[in-house]
Amino acid sequence: MAVQMEVSRIIISESGDTQIVVLREVDGDRAFPMVIGIFEATSIDRRVKRQHTPRPLTHDLLTSVIDQMGGELQDIYISELRDYTYFAQLRIKQNGEMIEVDARPSDAIVVALVGNVPILVNESVIDEATS
Repeated sequence: MAVQMEVSRIIISESGDTQIVVLREVDGDRAFPMVIGIFEATSIDRRVKRQHTPRPLTHDLLTSVIDQMGGELQDIYISELRDYTYFAQLRIKQNGEMIEVDARPSDAIVVALVGNVPILVNESVIDEATS
């Protein structure tokens, strides 16, 4: 079962390599952190603060390519947590068909924010991440 989550907090360390995004359940109290890269953290932070750039960044480009090719980003789905690594998919509807594209969760979260689509997380991932 998929649970809708939202970005509730971003921690950007200026002196270290560890950046964290915290996802929180939209209709509940559960939350969990994910360690992500500095570029993704910065992109998420920009989106949450609604800061626009004069030219498209990579995540903007990806969303534009999906649109231009006749696809519609439905949501992103964080499907698995294996060996401390999260796995996600961009779920795109094109020509009546659902296409799932493998993605790093941090990139997928930025794309979800760019495309204004839900961030969904498998219930088992939440259980494992919060235990």
